[in-house]
Amino acid sequence: MTDLTLYHNPRCSKSRGALELLEARGLAPTVVRYLETPPDAATLKALLGKLGIGARQLLRSGEDEYTSLGLANPALTDAQLIAAMVEHPKLIERPILVAGDKAVIGRPPENVLEILS
Repeated sequence: MTDLTLYHNPRCSKSRGALELLEARGLAPTVVRYLETPPDAATLKALLGKLGIGARQLLRSGEDEYTSLGLANPALTDAQLIAAMVEHPKLIERPILVAGDKAVIGRPPENVLEILS
């Protein structure tokens, strides 16, 4: 099995649920508490590539920072959105499971099982 990395927020029920699903299958992913050790811009860009999505799709639009930073502005580039997520990691959707060259957002938590086979 490919090494697994879970970008995790232990205060998030979806993130905890994804970790529990993995552990119930005997899997022990490397857990990255991304609020404590935020990914840099290069890591986020690589994650987006593995997810196959644009930066806007990784943003948590319900966060106060999303509004206060004006991130709904469609003129913002992926680079600008990535910079906002680096500076404010709370904006990053979670959890994210990475397995080799693939990744998935665990919303719902069962989504993490999609890339395990």
